[in-house]
Amino acid sequence: MSSENVEEYLEAIHGFNEKGQPARTTELADKLGVSPPSVTEMIKKLAEEGLLEYEPYKGVLLSGKGMAYAQKIVRKHRLLERFLYDFLGLKRDRVHQEACKLEHGLSDDVADALCRIMEKPELCPDDGNPIPPCLLDVKDCEGCASARNKEHNNPRLVVQLSNFRVEDEGVVAFVRGGKNACKRLLDMGLTPGTPVRVISAAPFKGPIEITVRGTTVAVGRGLASSVFVEIEQELSELHPHHCSPQEASRPRGRHD
Repeated sequence: MSSENVEEYLEAIHGFNEKGQPARTTELADKLGVSPPSVTEMIKKLAEEGLLEYEPYKGVLLSGKGMAYAQKIVRKHRLLERFLYDFLGLKRDRVHQEACKLEHGLSDDVADALCRIMEKPELCPDDGNPIPPCLLDVKDCEGCASARNKEHNNPRLVVQLSNFRVEDEGVVAFVRGGKNACKRLLDMGLTPGTPVRVISAAPFKGPIEITVRGTTVAVGRGLASSVFVEIEQELSELHPHHCSPQEASRPRGRHD
């Protein structure tokens, strides 16, 4: 990402969306410690970048691309919380703020190393939220380091198909799941390298309808979570001078 500010917003919106709720302007303002007009201005900029869907008075939903970026930072945050609590012995009421200070400077390599040394933790200690999944095409932690080395010079932006919204599109990177789930998905034509595009999507847990190999198929969200899709990750520069004076300073509130 080009700005910690952008990451802060995506992380905050993710906190609402993962609970099945749109993020509303006033709620984001309270969570981030900025004014509602500043939130509205930033949301419009992020919508222009294709990172979220925004409709006044209805709230904000992350797009597939927005969710991909959000999950990267949320994963780092929650892995850090787990490490600070389990390995360094910090009290539960301190791990969140300490993780907030460290998350933006944590590389993908170090995040993967933390995950391996902690044996792939599933929940953060702060509030028990799930740690977003590893987005490398590996079966277990043993293959993680070599897979990361392969992507070091050409990192991919990957997100689960279940996080896609209408008109989101990408290319299947890999499928990970149980034998039956993988077979069903492969029978649908969802093989690595195949382009996919969402044409309709029920809110949150409902099914999504996609086009794949010239046909239209409906996929339940649970099954779609086994499909990992690579998406374009080019963003225009979002430096503080593009934002309002209030927005140029980093949000100060809670992020999770």
